[in-house]
Amino acid sequence: MSGVRSYGDPCGVARGLDAIGERWAMLVVRDLLLGPKRFNDLLGGLPGVSPNVLSQRLRELTEHGVVRRRDLGPPTRVHLYELTDWGRALEPILLELGRWGSQAPPVREGALGVDSLLLSIKTAFDPAPTAELRGVYEFRVDADTYLVEVADDSVAIRRDTAQGQPDATLTTDIDTLRAVCGHQVTLAAALDSGTLRLGGDEDAKRRLTDLLLAPFGPAPQSAP
Repeated sequence: MSGVRSYGDPCGVARGLDAIGERWAMLVVRDLLLGPKRFNDLLGGLPGVSPNVLSQRLRELTEHGVVRRRDLGPPTRVHLYELTDWGRALEPILLELGRWGSQAPPVREGALGVDSLLLSIKTAFDPAPTAELRGVYEFRVDADTYLVEVADDSVAIRRDTAQGQPDATLTTDIDTLRAVCGHQVTLAAALDSGTLRLGGDEDAKRRLTDLLLAPFGPAPQSAP
């Protein structure tokens, strides 16, 4: 692992930071939690990182066994980056870090990507009330489809499509999704404008939207 710095400390925390402690490394892992991505997709989801720095982080994470590159081969010649089993084991750590970090003062610049918005569902997951949200849902955001499966005590989210008919579907673009989750646009207004569409029966659509909006709290009340 030439060029990769080490704390030289046998403690498990230090050894973990040897693997994922460089700037951008944890955000690369975050953006791979829902499934493999191409280099340009990762670059688009991390607008503050340069191509050279992203290449370096991917190389380091691969050397440490956190990420692997999968070549799809001809005729596509597409290279995908995905988490190894060891890398996927970081998910509960990242979700807990997200809960902790959400208490920090908000930043004025930057915008949540679709992965971060959907991971917020997992971060806020509470098995008690969420038992009422059981179902299989598809979130179709721009060109990507995300499969969300809610059981009695768990929620699973990945870039995928349902094997059969999902209970409900949501189709929109990232700007609209971000605006609805951020309470800048009401769900009703997005539906009326056609920038967001829901499919499924009324109960399933309600469960889907409750699941999506739960991490972001109720809309702020306007002044009387």
